Amino acid sequence: MAELLTTKQLQEILKVDRTTIYRMAEAGRIPAIKVGNQWRFPRHQIEAWLWQREPQAPSATPPRPLVTSSPSHGPIASIFPQECVQLIQDTYADLLDVMMIITDLDGNMITQPSNAVGLFLATEASPNAHQRCLEHWAYMAGDPRLQPGFQRSHLGLLCARGLIRVGTEIKAMLIVGGIAPEDWPPPPQEVQNIAEFLQIDPQTILDHVDEVHWTDRERMQTILPYVQRIADIFSYIATDRNRLLQRLHKIAELTKLP
Repeated sequence: MAELLTTKQLQEILKVDRTTIYRMAEAGRIPAIKVGNQWRFPRHQIEAWLWQREPQAPSATPPRPLVTSSPSHGPIASIFPQECVQLIQDTYADLLDVMMIITDLDGNMITQPSNAVGLFLATEASPNAHQRCLEHWAYMAGDPRLQPGFQRSHLGLLCARGLIRVGTEIKAMLIVGGIAPEDWPPPPQEVQNIAEFLQIDPQTILDHVDEVHWTDRERMQTILPYVQRIADIFSYIATDRNRLLQRLHKIAELTKLP
């Protein structure tokens, strides 16, 4: 799981008072999540946030951000209790040693990727590669198979998806991936083909080609049954949260003054 900084630790880094940090977190001006009643701050996101706000020499190399875009805040995303779901997802991703993310059926992120591989992070810096990624996730949503099965991603890595229901309707999906296939790394011509498809420099792939999740066929068959089981946990959370929101909405309607 990603290292979380406390407010006191962040105070020492930023040299500001506790109230200022709370205000920044509440306003969404700094990467933060709430654990119970306490604010916590993902270290890798804070480091990227700091780098973006400091003048850098032209040759400076920034820390790789987690992703280049923010999770969706659409109606489906609002059903998920973000901090709780993110922490559960982080834990399962670490336990299975895979990359994991929840998206809506159009491929838009609902959570941040957990245990993301370096190859994914490096290519996500390109808008074209990011768009190809979203297109592939949306394609996975349209897969007619109900049970998860591994397939090649836009990067040539293996991934699978589990369906997340809200009530009886499929509304989102859990994607598990970042796994190197048996013929990894790809030969030079395939690297060139992937780079052209993503419209990125082939060297970007070569520099990070080993930054993937390595496993074997037996281990993959062990991981696969968990994909839908974990998705079912998120289905339960989303369904329960949706029922609560509906009750609160009805209460609010009943208590409106005439």
